[in-house]
Amino acid sequence: MGFGRAPRILVVGGGYVGMYTALRLQRRLRRGEATITVVEPNSYMTYQPFLPEAAAGNLEPRHVVVPLRKVLRRCQVVSGRVTMVAHASRKATVRTVGGDEYDLDYDILVMAPGSVARTLPIPGLGELGVGFKSVAEAIYLRNKVINRMDAAASTADPVERVRALTFVFIGGGYAGIEALAELEDMSRYACSYYPRIVPADLRWVLVEATNRILPEVSPAMGLYTVKQLEHRGIEVRLGTRVTSLTGGHVRLDDGTEFDADTIVWTAGVRANPVLGRTDLPLDDRGRLRATPFLQVDGVADAWTAGDCAAVPDLTGPDGATTSPSAQHAVRQARRLADNLVAHLRGHPIEPYAHKYAGSVASLGFHRGVADVYGVKLRGWPAWLMHRTYHLSRLPTFNRKARVMADWTLSLFFEREIVSLGSFADPRAEFRRATAAPAPTGAAAPEPARVSAAGRASVVGHRGNGPVGPV
Repeated sequence: MGFGRAPRILVVGGGYVGMYTALRLQRRLRRGEATITVVEPNSYMTYQPFLPEAAAGNLEPRHVVVPLRKVLRRCQVVSGRVTMVAHASRKATVRTVGGDEYDLDYDILVMAPGSVARTLPIPGLGELGVGFKSVAEAIYLRNKVINRMDAAASTADPVERVRALTFVFIGGGYAGIEALAELEDMSRYACSYYPRIVPADLRWVLVEATNRILPEVSPAMGLYTVKQLEHRGIEVRLGTRVTSLTGGHVRLDDGTEFDADTIVWTAGVRANPVLGRTDLPLDDRGRLRATPFLQVDGVADAWTAGDCAAVPDLTGPDGATTSPSAQHAVRQARRLADNLVAHLRGHPIEPYAHKYAGSVASLGFHRGVADVYGVKLRGWPAWLMHRTYHLSRLPTFNRKARVMADWTLSLFFEREIVSLGSFADPRAEFRRATAAPAPTGAAAPEPARVSAAGRASVVGHRGNGPVGPV
């Protein structure tokens, strides 16, 4: 390749593509053949298909993440973000989690920053909504749902009670459906601990702008899923858009209005905006233009894959690109790493081609839907296939064993139903303790009143702020 020394490989992002690519590179490259640097703001990779189960309490949150420094022992892992790339001069600007900023030189670029939530300018969404792409958001939602049940069971105000027990999910893709189904299942189970709350008091609403959910499965399986959700009392509003969320007052374009304390946004993803601060070619959707060989189109020494890339789908119609799914990301990472190693050694490289195998989705404990190689499964068999497939894709034997242990224990012990809402503001109690004491002989101040809607930090908060691990 003419570098005159061991080439420096920079991997931007430590998600599916970034971690799996670096992992395969460190296994296949000989010592001294190249150096690998991975830049990622988190110190771990999140296996997102298991986030719904972590939110519902079926899995320990720490078991659905993979520590990067533990698995990428032959790579340099930098905790930070790449904020700009000048590939023409082979420089990337890195801002560390500590706030330092510097330029990082490299020879070969693997651009895999992934995606971010695709949001719309809906009034109130930024103030009240929460996404579902991280472990922090999953834990926060679990705490929020139980916290709202605590608030509803403790208030005498019927309006606040209804508001607290109303949960809205916007977006009917896999993330939204699985998270909604798992959390609804958990809340239904939790009702047995609240004498004043029965499952009929809970209102779960799914809002989807198109006329179907789970577009990855067949229309018949999507319709089956809708019927299953409605059978559980979940309101499914297809072909409906949210027009406003101001103050927790939900307005839909069909004229429906109601109040809700919990609003979850799962309406799709878009390529990471950092791509706009590079000199690499983008398509009209802000994704990197890629070749079937997973190289950045027309750019030497630049590779890409995953949600941020427009990878041609060789098994689909002309002009089609691969969908932003874990199924493609993991396989693309393997092909990218193999092609990169072959390219370094002067060997031929191969295009990425993967025929879509199908999809599996969990709809709660012992419930699921699957459409794999044309075989359609429902209920318990589909749920088992969902768990088996994703367990096989979970990286490292350590994580597989821990997840299996969680599942095994759940067969013998009931779920833990507790809200650790103080994780949203862990210093609140300490701040109160260190406040100036009242003068001697003065009456003690009354404790701050907290509304049933839980607006004060002692109960929880509505923002997107991260919460600690449970």
